[in-house]
Amino acid sequence: MSANSSGLVPSRMDILDVKAMSQRFRDRTAAVKDRTMPPIAGAERLAFIAQANADYQDFAMIADCEILLKDGVLILTLDLRPKGDIEGLYDE
Repeated sequence: MSANSSGLVPSRMDILDVKAMSQRFRDRTAAVKDRTMPPIAGAERLAFIAQANADYQDFAMIADCEILLKDGVLILTLDLRPKGDIEGLYDE
């Protein structure tokens, strides 16, 4: 690992690319959606489908987050309010 401008080895925060992280979750979301069904039946098939649905939802939610790295803390913000509830929320 090479040193940064201060001569120190970069920390994980120095090399974290939050835009790339968000894109990886978008890619995972698409991969889950396009995942083919293996040749299984019965309870195994239902478990596979349930897991694929959970994976899709989890990856999609993270991909939709506003991602911020502040003072060494990775902050993922996801506004779950319906679109109509956001406008004028702080108006008096």
